[in-house]
Amino acid sequence: MSHIVTVQDAVTAFADWIEPTDAELDAIEREMPVILAGVELLDAQIVTLDRTPTELDSRRIRRARRRLLAALARQAVEVHRGGAA
Repeated sequence: MSHIVTVQDAVTAFADWIEPTDAELDAIEREMPVILAGVELLDAQIVTLDRTPTELDSRRIRRARRRLLAALARQAVEVHRGGAA
């Protein structure tokens, strides 16, 4: 009979006392506009999964795509300027 053993490092890697570093928090802050725009686009697409998209749904998806592309463009400019690692 073989025993199942957990790896201690894997179990404690996400302990409460391990906090993100300032650099990690800054990276999350820089990526947040892209993340939120992606979530908005996904929300707009999910609404149309079980029905025929209305004109309003189509506009919402187009607007969400534009916001995502704009957020990605701003992030690319920031990286190009050296504002992000």
